[in-house]
Amino acid sequence: MQIIIDIFDFIATQILSAYSIILGIVALVGLLLLKRPAHQVISGVIKTIVGVLIIGAGAGVLVGGISPLTNIINHVLGVEGVLPTNEAALPFALERFGQIGSLVMVGGFILNVILARVTKYKFIYLTGHIMLYVSLFVVIVLNATMGLTGWQLWLLGTIVMGLYFTLMPALVYPGTKAITGGEKFSVGHTGDFSYWFSYVTGKLFKKGTKSAEEFNLPKSLSFFRDTTSGLAVTVLPLYLILTLVSYKYVAAEVAGSQNPIIFAIMSSLTFAAGMTIVLAGVRMMLSEIMPAFAGISEKLVPGAVPAFDCPVVFPYAPTALLFGFLAMFAGMIVGTGLQLGLSTLYVILPGVVPAFFAGGTSGIFGNATGGWKGAIFGPFIMGVVMAIGTGWLIPLTGDLYKTGATFGDPFYATVGLAFAKWGDFVGKGGVLGIIAIAVAVVLVILVFAMSRKYKEIEEEVKEVAE
Repeated sequence: MQIIIDIFDFIATQILSAYSIILGIVALVGLLLLKRPAHQVISGVIKTIVGVLIIGAGAGVLVGGISPLTNIINHVLGVEGVLPTNEAALPFALERFGQIGSLVMVGGFILNVILARVTKYKFIYLTGHIMLYVSLFVVIVLNATMGLTGWQLWLLGTIVMGLYFTLMPALVYPGTKAITGGEKFSVGHTGDFSYWFSYVTGKLFKKGTKSAEEFNLPKSLSFFRDTTSGLAVTVLPLYLILTLVSYKYVAAEVAGSQNPIIFAIMSSLTFAAGMTIVLAGVRMMLSEIMPAFAGISEKLVPGAVPAFDCPVVFPYAPTALLFGFLAMFAGMIVGTGLQLGLSTLYVILPGVVPAFFAGGTSGIFGNATGGWKGAIFGPFIMGVVMAIGTGWLIPLTGDLYKTGATFGDPFYATVGLAFAKWGDFVGKGGVLGIIAIAVAVVLVILVFAMSRKYKEIEEEVKEVAE
């Protein structure tokens, strides 16, 4: 039995948790099924893996350029609180629940493939690190609220993750189609609820609203049309203002040996460089993985649609990305202010990293239906919700809150919060617990009964973002 557990643990921690290896295997299988020549198979696999590694490297550079803002902003606001960043919560999660979380991820992925095969929800979740994060989150919540351990924790966790991997890409697929003009892929990322919300609420502004990408800039500002220059110049004033406001703190605690002003300038340029690298990786990865996935779709899971990490939509609307980032970050600051004003037990600090990835992508989804107004409205509301919802979630995550960090994306503060409250009701037993179980069973049955009417994959795109 231990050998089987070790094998599953190896698959989860060494293969499935590595996004690049997962997609490399997908490319290999797909190209072999298409009976491509050996040199094309080798080239396709290498370019897929390298493309994903470029995305990861770019994300690291990007985060390195933008994350110092969190420390500076927290100092300016004069607060200490919980940082909503997945990577900050990871050490505790892996130490306490790493093995069972990995097994849940493997089980959930297998269930995802089965559900994609037998239902009309044909989505295969392929964002490895997000798969691990959500699996760990689910395990932590089930343990904290229901006291589950061992095989019971694995079984319920596997069911939950199989449903998540299958249903959340289906939720955001209509928006993804509108953004890409009908490309056969979805987004697999824990900003998913915010993407759906922004896409739906964007319809409030559709009539006569310009796309964020359509702004006519004077020639003197035409460099904003270039993603690299536009990002650098937009982030620079924010860095400079905050640095000047807290100059001594930045000099002593953040900038190291650099002059604070030079540090602010270089951090802004580093952020833009990271974004440029990410976009290059996305283009390389998609050019190889999409033809390969067609082979899997044809042979193994007919009609299958892959769900990739959120940067896959960045190239489609870079200006909306920026709008969404700033809007969600502003919303998170408002949410933090509300928590301070109400003297809540937990204060959630504004997180630059989730604001950029989840907020920026939400801006792209909102822009697809509501133009620049949609790119701002949805992300701003979800920024407020994320701060407040994460504060409500913390008591349901056991000892994680003691680390000063928690999982930080819109999914955790919305659907994740509802799931945690459900687990709390079930864990307490009694009438509420029975009702909670019954509601969950009915919802799952309804969702899969509705799958027979799910036609988003077959239908042509109805709305295309300009």
